[in-house]
Amino acid sequence: MRKLTYLVATTLDGFIAAPDGGFGDFLFEGDHMAALIEQQPDTVPTQMREPLGITGPNKSFDTVLMGRSTYQVPGGLPSPYAHLRQYVVSSTLSDTPADVEVVSGDVLAKVRELKAEDGLDIWLCGGGKLAAALLPEIDRLVLKVHPVVLGRGIPLFDGEFPAARFALVETQAFSTGVVFSTFTKS
Repeated sequence: MRKLTYLVATTLDGFIAAPDGGFGDFLFEGDHMAALIEQQPDTVPTQMREPLGITGPNKSFDTVLMGRSTYQVPGGLPSPYAHLRQYVVSSTLSDTPADVEVVSGDVLAKVRELKAEDGLDIWLCGGGKLAAALLPEIDRLVLKVHPVVLGRGIPLFDGEFPAARFALVETQAFSTGVVFSTFTKS
């Protein structure tokens, strides 16, 4: 069975974006970026893959799931991850390219359906409300913790949800101060 992985950048105080949805305070240069490209190349937007030398088949994921705000981030692309099956969860979005499917119904049922299929894993790209709704189905967390404190913004998990316990399985620290921590559901 495929696994759902919530792989996301976060601040020290648990925000995945600024209040306006921006990412300007996150670090986009340094040794952690080289590690991300090597370890998780599937998470690099399609238009950046070739310039970064990313070729070949997907390594970890063949499907990406994102909330409407993550999909419609300012300056975003209409098909940001064309190398993956793309799903956007929204009850209001309707105008997307043919390779982006909108999920407007029961997202938990859709994720369970996707997990039952053959293939690589599913990447939960964001956002916080969607992560909270899908917490029962999240098998793995990969947090790219940036040495930044925002004080407010879009939380890693936003909403009401039952407590869930995860076990730390790997930590990788970089000279930039970014730390990748991987957790699996206990």
